[in-house]
Amino acid sequence: MSEPHQKTSASNALNLTPDPQLLEGARAAFRQAYAPYSRFHVGAALRTTDGQVYFGANVENASYGLGRCAEQSAVQAMATAGRRDFTDIVVYSEATPPASPCGACRQVLFEFAPNARVACVNQHGDIISGYVKDFLPHGFRLEQRDDGHAADAES
Repeated sequence: MSEPHQKTSASNALNLTPDPQLLEGARAAFRQAYAPYSRFHVGAALRTTDGQVYFGANVENASYGLGRCAEQSAVQAMATAGRRDFTDIVVYSEATPPASPCGACRQVLFEFAPNARVACVNQHGDIISGYVKDFLPHGFRLEQRDDGHAADAES
């Protein structure tokens, strides 16, 4: 994400202007969201540590619990491609203030990148920003044993 900003909201803690490529990707994903029940579209785009960009849109289901958030969709695309860490994520919605990741998404993001920058943006250019760990201050990750299975929890 680039530094000087054009428009800042009170909760733009990192004083970010979203990276233009990620913002456009999140907007494009937003347009592809499948939200026939809530009509609440969300798009997300994230950049991995090696510069790859992955996108996600929310996908609802008549069995509400089977829906998937945009942030989770982007992380799943990243993980499916074999990547395990990201530096930035942009979440785009038309909510005012901008929609912030839900609790489940915060934990999913924390699993892969607690120190990644998050920028939630809306069509007015309002921004809510912070690090993943700021959005989920007491998130947890499980340590991995040598065989790849989870071990003890860490704070």
